[in-house]
Amino acid sequence: MRMMLRAVMDTKQTNDLTDPARIQEIWGRILGRLDPEAAYFSPHQGCRSCVIVFDMQDSAQLPVLLEPLFRELGAQVEIQPCMNKDDLMRGLEEAAKAR
Repeated sequence: MRMMLRAVMDTKQTNDLTDPARIQEIWGRILGRLDPEAAYFSPHQGCRSCVIVFDMQDSAQLPVLLEPLFRELGAQVEIQPCMNKDDLMRGLEEAAKAR
């Protein structure tokens, strides 16, 4: 299922990661596990943040996917199912048939 993850990182905790190679390693591992369809990074309310869209096969993946964000980046995380436009159109067709 296509999921959208929003993470807002703790500024102090991420400031303490001063080694660019360490930051690259953390994000490389996180993005490698998520294998995102899309990933965007921007400031949000004065903090570092990201929105990542990825495919989740099983809810049991959540701890593996989210723990690095919590532990290493002090992130506040939201995750929810989402659709692209093709999904929306297909869903609307099905909804019309079900009426």
